[in-house]
Amino acid sequence: MIDSKVMETTKSILKDFGNTYFSDKGTLKRNKVIEDLDAYTPMLMKALLANQLIHDTYTESILIDDKSVELFKLNQFIEMFTYKEYWQDSYTKFENKIGLTAGGKFIDETADVVLDFPFKDTVLKAGMTKEDQKDADEPFLHETIAKAEIDQLLEPKIFVNATKYDQENLDGAPVDTFEDNNLIIKGNNLIALNSLKKRYTGCVKLIYLDVPYFFKKTISEDAFKYNSNFHLSAWLTFLKNRLEIAKELLSEKGSIWINISEDGMHYLKILADSVFTNDKFVGTIPRKTRNGKSDVPYNLSQDFDWILVYTAGFENDEIIGRQVKRQYLETEDFPNRPWRKADITKQTTIQQRPNSNFTMINPKTGKEYPVNPKRSWAVAKDTFQEWYENGGIGFPDDYDFMSGDRPFRRIFKDEDDDKNKSSAVYSDFLLKLYSGKTVNKLGNDQIDNLFERNDFDYAKPEELLSEIMKVTTTEHDMVLDFFMGSATTQAVAMKMKRRFIGIEQMDYIKTVSVERLKKVIAGEQGGISKDVNWQGGGSFVYAELMEKNQGYLKDVQQAETTKQLEDVVNRMIEGGADFDFRVDVEKVLQNPEYQAMSLADKKQLIVKVIDKNQLYYAYSDMDDYNVQELMADSDIAFNKSFYGERDM
Repeated sequence: MIDSKVMETTKSILKDFGNTYFSDKGTLKRNKVIEDLDAYTPMLMKALLANQLIHDTYTESILIDDKSVELFKLNQFIEMFTYKEYWQDSYTKFENKIGLTAGGKFIDETADVVLDFPFKDTVLKAGMTKEDQKDADEPFLHETIAKAEIDQLLEPKIFVNATKYDQENLDGAPVDTFEDNNLIIKGNNLIALNSLKKRYTGCVKLIYLDVPYFFKKTISEDAFKYNSNFHLSAWLTFLKNRLEIAKELLSEKGSIWINISEDGMHYLKILADSVFTNDKFVGTIPRKTRNGKSDVPYNLSQDFDWILVYTAGFENDEIIGRQVKRQYLETEDFPNRPWRKADITKQTTIQQRPNSNFTMINPKTGKEYPVNPKRSWAVAKDTFQEWYENGGIGFPDDYDFMSGDRPFRRIFKDEDDDKNKSSAVYSDFLLKLYSGKTVNKLGNDQIDNLFERNDFDYAKPEELLSEIMKVTTTEHDMVLDFFMGSATTQAVAMKMKRRFIGIEQMDYIKTVSVERLKKVIAGEQGGISKDVNWQGGGSFVYAELMEKNQGYLKDVQQAETTKQLEDVVNRMIEGGADFDFRVDVEKVLQNPEYQAMSLADKKQLIVKVIDKNQLYYAYSDMDDYNVQELMADSDIAFNKSFYGERDM
């Protein structure tokens, strides 16, 4: 079997005790080891703690009365003996034992039980099909990562290839400063989001996510080309990790809109309630996706998907609102004060509002207007005169041009202007989504008009994002979409003069997403361009997370023969790739069991031993001269500018 360095070291120490801890056949007596460890057998503890690797890995110093005392993490050390010997590291405890823990201990070690969610492979990306792997820029990492091992993974990362695109430089030009420009990032979205936290926490007004859909079964015409057919638990973990970061980025009155299919909507609702809390749930909005299909399960065509809306604000905040273009009247009795009509009744009966149970009389004409018993006046009898004298009440018989038989509430334009309050969003907004004006085909046609659509299916139409931005943002607000895809969100944001951030890990970010935004800058007239009188302009900065072990991972996954894999591994060893410190890779490669593995199993094992904390270079690595040697001077300056540091 393949042992970790810690286990291998421990066994060598135990062998010094003769047959105490090994049978005649050389099998480790695990129970005896655990029994003596529990008893803190002096000779055993002394031998173990004398070893530097074990000492550094399993001891911790604490201060007691200003004196440093070393503690031995006995339970963690014992765990090494309670799992399968094949893979002796911390990943194993999540793979081969039930994930119910309390304070880091499993349920057989404590009476207090809580549900512990390990960071699965979906921290990086959820399960891709084999067919999809060849198109992915990042390999599928099918393993579980414990919380302690992920902290470094999520540290802020170095950006490289920073390039600014604007009307003067449609082909792009290197940039060495960042001044709150529109930003496009290529790389894993969870890792990229963590690199944005310091600068953008509490700054994003709108997050729109067209997340990878969960399907109960493969539906080829609906499936995203990058990982759509998830196992439910992996899919939920994948989204949970990202929604938690998204919540931190939302501004005080910001909102997040999550597009999701019927299969996954109810699962996602429960998950999102747990992340944002259910009192931050704004609503569920249906969106018509197509105009019906005949070849469907149970003979019912499900022609809608859904948008779940959450907020960082409160019920009384204007999370959603609209600016209504009102028609005002100008009359001689109110010179220079345009006004409009409004309802002067309330949805209450006269029994509920007895002080509003009176006949309203027009003081000018004497005409009487009886109250509706089922809908009382909004004004009381004793306040009628005050309202009327202030111009707040009008009658249709005051004006020759006016029709109608009921009094009305007069609202002046200056009153509307003083309120500075958005109007509530009614069904006229929802009907656009419900009636088919934002169906998938419209989005597909828009992509077809820009490119040959062979890399991306079912882009959302610009009209959908436009309607959402109208009711959630104003000019210059920040919009984020970290499942950017074909850059519909960013294209609409640019046309509507919103700031934006987009994140995408697939290679089509260069051939589709960036190219689309360049066309927007040049003034393309598709989508909502004519509605907003778009004439071109705007700019954005494109940058990539700087790959470290990520590049090796790609090479391992792309190896088609054992020889190619061996070449990659040797290059990794010679190039100083970062491996899990508990594994001696060279001994693994020499092990007969490894040599007998299939190519697929070898690749999986090599992927497993690569240190996932080192997929990308951390920003803290930029102090290293050797790292700076790999970077352009403009990128070094760009990172310092982005993270808020002055040049040395």
